Amino acid sequence: MYRLEISQAAHRQVHKLPSETRERINQAIARLAEEPRPSGTKKLTGREGYRIRTGDYRILYQIDDNSKVVIIYRVMARGDVYRLR
Repeated sequence: MYRLEISQAAHRQVHKLPSETRERINQAIARLAEEPRPSGTKKLTGREGYRIRTGDYRILYQIDDNSKVVIIYRVMARGDVYRLR
């Protein structure tokens, strides 16, 4: 079982979502503790980490297998999630 860490930015992004979407995102995040690389997960190119699709939204995260930690750092609509700020 992996421990979940959610960045402040990702927490704010999830909090701004409509309640139905927020519930689906929260369930997907909770499942990452059980299986950090579920089917449908893609390794990101050009940056470190992984992404999982949940409807029209993407959850970007990193995995530290040594410490058994999943760090969620961005949750946004698919058109915006990959833009660097």
